[in-house]
Parts: sequence; structure tokens; C-alpha cells
Amino acid sequence: MRIALARPRPRRTARLLFGALLTAALAFSVSGTATAAIDKGDFTANARTDVYMRDIASDTGFEPHGAIYSSFFNSPDIKICPTAVECASHTNPIVGSTSYIFVNLRNNGPYGSGIGNGTLKAYYTTSGGAANWPMHWTPIGSKTLPVAPGVTTTSIAWPNVPSIGHFCLLLRWESATDPMLFEGTATSINTQYNNNIAWKNANTVPAGGGVVTDRPYAMANALAEPAPFDLAFRPLGEPAPGVKVVADLGPELFERWRAAGGKGEGIEVVGRSAVQIVDPYKAQIKGLLIKPEERPVVKLSFTTSQTLQKAYTLQVVQVGPASKLGESFDVGGVDYTFEPRKG
Repeated sequence: MRIALARPRPRRTARLLFGALLTAALAFSVSGTATAAIDKGDFTANARTDVYMRDIASDTGFEPHGAIYSSFFNSPDIKICPTAVECASHTNPIVGSTSYIFVNLRNNGPYGSGIGNGTLKAYYTTSGGAANWPMHWTPIGSKTLPVAPGVTTTSIAWPNVPSIGHFCLLLRWESATDPMLFEGTATSINTQYNNNIAWKNANTVPAGGGVVTDRPYAMANALAEPAPFDLAFRPLGEPAPGVKVVADLGPELFERWRAAGGKGEGIEVVGRSAVQIVDPYKAQIKGLLIKPEERPVVKLSFTTSQTLQKAYTLQVVQVGPASKLGESFDVGGVDYTFEPRKG
């Protein structure tokens, strides 16, 4: 299948490194699911607008953003708050409640100017790594509004939050004068190649007292055939003492992994289908075979035997598969922040 991409845009020299990522983007566009991009050169300078949401703190709206290995799944422009009054930081939604998704829309993007008119749409999926668009995403709500130059903060209500309460969020700004550059089945590629798509995967984990906290972590495959993926564990900063992390793959995924050689690094098998993270600096579970259109859920269990003195964040990322160039790319992940217990 041939995919039409928009005319080349101005990019900084560092963005030339994304040639390999573009190859991956085309590979992840399963036949019949990718949409042809609208040629943005058809818009006049006065008609073209460019509202964007940041993927990372240093994102200035260029597509694709940042460096190849930078995180794109924890947007600083998205947060969940428990009330209609904006909160200071992202919080986990409470099951059964009405939560509010606050979003910063930035109207100073590099590809247009003027007031942007469009619709902000919010979606959720099970917390985890990769997710396929639109199959794995459930609509939450939307809001149509004008966005003046500068930063506009708005919110979308999320009534009756469903069970579990640990989700990934996807926000999309859809506008006739600010169309998508490229869309395929891989949410990771869509997010990096469209500055009007942003992904928020973040969870807080209460720490202390030896309590075990479980979190679901869903994996996915946007390719047309089964492929091996890695699950990587990356501490953001100095690992906290006394933190124990166990990944229960479940019987089927565990057997696939063992049949493929049970490869990994910084891990050891515990129990019938679980793997414990022994070295948080380089732990990887390698070669997890994921089939197209399935969504296996890994249960992550976090235990802290010591009282934390400060917050600690562990990033869990789905990686791969390796391209023909021999490189693997992050396809999604979650930042888990361990917070000291209060009181």
C-alpha cells in the first residue's frame, strides 16, 4: 500500500535521524488502516492554523518531536483532576466518580497562525505500552472551541469513570485548517508525527508499609503478523531502596516467552508465570510474542519495604520489534511514580 505524506516541513538537523522512524511508521501502517495525509501546502498562509499539545516539556510543535528515544507518552499538557477546578498535578481517577481532563492547547505552532477553530476529543484505554488506533481507544467526550494565539487551558468531564481506574489518555485536536500529517494503526507513530495528538500514560503508586499495589499493563501489536516485543524497565533518577517489582505475564504469554528462549536481562523467574525485576537499571523481558489485534495484560506488582523519603519514578516501556536497520523503537509506556505515604 502506498501512503501519501505531506510536503516536507522545515526541520532542525537533528530531525534527520527520524528517517529510520518513518520507515517504522510505514511498517506499522497495516493495509487498509492508514489514512492519506492532506497536503498542507494547499492552505494559504492566512488559512493555515497550528494548535498543538506537547509530547515532552521541550516540544515546540515540530513534527516529529525531539530525539528518537525521547518519551512521547506522558504529555505535560494533560492531567486528570478530581474536580472542575484545575489541580496542581495529575491524579489517578476514582472509579465511579466524575473526573476532569485538563488540557493546554498551544496556538503558536510552527506551521500556521491565527485563531484555531476545532474540536478537542478525549479517549482512554487500559494503561500500558502500545495501543492500536482506533481499535483500542474508547471515547470519553469532546469540546468544540476557538483557540486564540497563546495557551488556552480547557477541560473535558469524564463521568462515571469505569473500573480499575488506571488508564492511558489520548487527546486529539481536530480542525479543518489544522489536519493530521499521518495516521496509521500505531498510536505511538501517530503521536510523534502529529502535534495535535498527545498521549498521557502516568500512574501514581502509594509507597511504604509493605503493601502490594497492582497495576494492569496492556501490550499490543500494530503490525499485520505476530512479532516479538521487549518490556523494558527504566528508573528515572536514583532507584528507591526497598522497591520490589514483579511482572506476571499470565500463563499464555509466559509460555510463549519460555518457548522463544526465555530471554531477558536483570530479571529472574518467580512463580509459575511471573518475572521479578532484579536490576532496575537494565531490566528487560525480551522477545514477548504479541499477535495482531490481541491485547494481553501483564499484571505489575509493586511493593516497598521501606518508607520513601521522596518520590521515585519507574518507566515501563514496550520496545520493538527491530527494524531491517537493526534498531528498535519505543512504542509506548507508562511512568509509575512512587509517592511517600502521607501521615
